[in-house]
Amino acid sequence: MSNKIYLDYQATTPVDKRILDKMIPYFSENFGNPHSNNHEFGRSANTAVDEARTNIANLINAETSEVIFTSGATESNNLAIKSIAKNFFEKDCQIITVKTEHKCVLESCHELEQDGFKVTYLDVNEDGIIKLSDLENLLKQKQALVSIMHANNEIGVLQPIKEIGELCKKYNSIFHSDIAQSIGTQKIDVVEMNIDACSLSAHKIYGPKGIGALYISNNIKNTLRPLMSGGGQEMNLRSGTLSPALCVGLGEACKDLTDNREKYTKHFEEIKSILVSELNNSNLDYVINGNTEQRIPNNLNIAIKGKVAEQLFNFMPHIALSSGSACTSGTIERSHVLSAMKLDDDRIDGSFRISAGRNTTKEEIKELIKSLNN
Repeated sequence: MSNKIYLDYQATTPVDKRILDKMIPYFSENFGNPHSNNHEFGRSANTAVDEARTNIANLINAETSEVIFTSGATESNNLAIKSIAKNFFEKDCQIITVKTEHKCVLESCHELEQDGFKVTYLDVNEDGIIKLSDLENLLKQKQALVSIMHANNEIGVLQPIKEIGELCKKYNSIFHSDIAQSIGTQKIDVVEMNIDACSLSAHKIYGPKGIGALYISNNIKNTLRPLMSGGGQEMNLRSGTLSPALCVGLGEACKDLTDNREKYTKHFEEIKSILVSELNNSNLDYVINGNTEQRIPNNLNIAIKGKVAEQLFNFMPHIALSSGSACTSGTIERSHVLSAMKLDDDRIDGSFRISAGRNTTKEEIKELIKSLNN
C-alpha cells in the first residue's frame, strides 16, 4: 500500500510500533488473568493494568480509582449516560445534549426518552457550536445530565467545555463529555474543567482497537450501576475479564501523549497550514465547514462547489478520505452534523473530511490537491 495515501486518521489510527512492542508480551508469556491475584501470573498482569490505569489518569488529572476500562468510547458513552441518568438522578432530571453529537450518544438519549426521560437536543450555529445561553436557560429550570462532546468527529470544531463545566457546576448538574477526538491534541484537566465523566478510545490515539476508558468522578461513582451483569470487575461498574495487552496499549498511548502531545500538535498545525495554502492556490472553489479557529488542528472538513464527495472518491481511489463519520458512512442519509448546521443539500453532498496523522507529509497533501483538481 506504499502508493496509497491515508487521510482518515479521525476514523482510526495505526498502532504505534513502540506501543505494540509493549503490548506483545501480554499476548504470550505474560498471559495471566489480571483478576487472579492468588498467584504471580495474575498479579503480574494486574500490575500492568494498574500502571495503564495510572497513565490514563495522569493524562486527564484524575485519580486512578476514577478510571474504568471499557471496549471503547461507544461503550463508555453508553455506560456514562444511561447509568448516570438512571441511578444518580433516578429520573428526576433532564438530559441535555447536542444535535451534532456522535450517534452513540444520540441513540443512548433516544433510548432514555423511551424510558420516560426528557431529552433536549441543543441547536448549533452555522459554525457548529452551541450557544452557552441556550444551555444556561435549560439548567436554570432543572438539574440536568449534560452530555456534550469536546471535538466533533466530523467537522472537528471544539465546544467550550470549560465554560460548559462551569455552568453545570453552578446549577448543580452533571457534565459528561466524549473526548475521543480531542484528547490527541487538546489538554484535558477534568478538575479544572469541572468534568464529572468523560470517554475516550485507544484507537484514535495510536493505540489498539477494542479498548477505551471512562472517567467517572469519585463524587458520583458509588451511585452508579453497571449495564452488564457479571463478576463485578472494574469497581463493580463493568464486568468481564480485562485484556492486559489492550489495557497496556491504551495506557502507553496516554503516556506518550503526556510526553509528546505538543510535538504532535505542532506537526498537525504545520500540515493544516500547508493544506489550506495548497487549497487557496488551487482552482478549487471550496468552503470550510465549521469554525475555522475553534477546532482541532488535524481536521479540515470542506465542500467543493459543484462536486459530490462520493463521486470524487471514485476518481482517486488511492486516497482515503471520509464523507462523514466512519460509524455512519454505511448509510445513505446525509450527515446529521452538517444538516444540524443548516447547510444546503448540495454543500452537504460535496463535503468531506480530511484528517491528518502524525506521519502525514507535505507531499501527500500536494498529491491530494492534485487529485482533487483533476
